[in-house]
Formats: sequence, structure tokens, C-alpha cells
Amino acid sequence: MICHSTYHAQIVHNKDNMYSAFSLPQCVGYVAFVFGVAAFLQKNDRRLIVMNGAECVVYALHFLLLGNLPAASSNFVSVIRNVLSQKYRNGYSILFLIAVIIGLAFVTVRSPTGLITVVATIISIVAMFKLQGIPFRMCMLVCTGLWIVNNYLCHSIGGMMLETTILMANSFTMSRMYVAAREAAA
Repeated sequence: MICHSTYHAQIVHNKDNMYSAFSLPQCVGYVAFVFGVAAFLQKNDRRLIVMNGAECVVYALHFLLLGNLPAASSNFVSVIRNVLSQKYRNGYSILFLIAVIIGLAFVTVRSPTGLITVVATIISIVAMFKLQGIPFRMCMLVCTGLWIVNNYLCHSIGGMMLETTILMANSFTMSRMYVAAREAAA
């Protein structure tokens, strides 16, 4: 399983306590949940990206506490991605971020399941720099699916709540955007 690393043993000695609903790692996950829901309820791309950045910082700490280093590093890269995507929308930024996440993957991934969040992060990097509106949110929906798998595998309660809610909120927001676009065209 991806969340059982040497680092994990140093942070939390009792894994049953770590997975309890009110353990520190899980409570941090609940805070990430709040930021994530707020992010994907935004119709404005810029506000979504700012709120998503806040979510990623807290989410990184959550996965660090769970001992899931690939997921933690993916979230740290996502924070950088959010900042760069607002200022530098060029291919160099995309290549830089993809190189960083691949480099971190070599250091942190210990099993094939550790690649799940790396793939999600690469998709989100391309989406944030090259897409907007509904296509942007569709790519983020794919990423959400990958994060759901990751969260299930590492027993992230807040993460499962977050990504399931993001799936619903993002789908709802995309449908609102689609309807608004059709009404504007009519």
C-alpha cells in the first residue's frame, strides 16, 4: 500500500490511530476538504485556482502526515503550478513543472500505485496552463477520479470526502456553465 513508508513509521507509530476519524492526519484532511469544496464551486477560473492552491497546501500536509510522499509532493507541485499558471502561461512553465513532478516521483514513488497522483498532477498542469472553462474542468474531473483511487488506497477519509464532493461540485458547476453558454448563444 502506498501509505506505508519508513517516513510514515517516524511520524505515526500507531497506524490504527492515524486512520481513526479524529486523528491529526485525518483532521488536517477535513480542513483540505473545506478549501477544495470552496474551490470547485467557483465559476471564475482565477478564484478556483487560488482556492485550489490553499487546498493543496493543506492537502500536502495531510498526505505528509499519512506518510504518502508521492501525494504530498504532488500537492506541493500543484501549489507552484497554481502560482505559475496565473503569471506565465507558456510551454516552459509546463515543461519545468512536469520535470519537477517526474523528478520528485523518482525520489518518492515506491510502488506503481504511487504513480496515480503523479499522473493526476501532470494532467492538471497541462489543463491549468492550456485550457479554460468546461474543457479545463473536464480534465480536473479526470484528476479527481485518480485522486479518489489514491485516497481509497491510503485510507484518507478527508481526501475521499473532498474528492467525492469535488466530483459532484465540479460536475454541477460544469452543467451550470453549459446551460449559461447555451442561453447566451440563444
